[in-house]
Amino acid sequence: MSQIYDQHLEPFGLTVTQYGVLGHLATFNGLNIGELAEKLVMDPTTLTRNLRPLQRQGLLAVKTDRRDRRARTLELTARGHEVFASAKPGWARAQRHVEQLFGELETPALNAALDRVLEKLAT
Repeated sequence: MSQIYDQHLEPFGLTVTQYGVLGHLATFNGLNIGELAEKLVMDPTTLTRNLRPLQRQGLLAVKTDRRDRRARTLELTARGHEVFASAKPGWARAQRHVEQLFGELETPALNAALDRVLEKLAT
């Protein structure tokens, strides 16, 4: 599945994981790594590895938390917002590709099963 999404997001310079990171930061800007990892149901170390290329590309910035100077928060840059917005059609094409593979009746069941798995992993 991830290969399908990666294929459609590759023209935008993103992987499916990176797209998810940008999407979460577009919605929840200012999270720290632990909070973002929790929302993505991802290990913080794995998340950190995925953040580095995004930071190098200027899509996100790591800033000092205003509430706790020892902590760092993640913020989407203007370029990050632009890349995320431009990649949305690629995401939509990937969604349609998956729907074509699994069919209109199977896709909702697949999505529901994946949602249940993520809920269980989050607890």
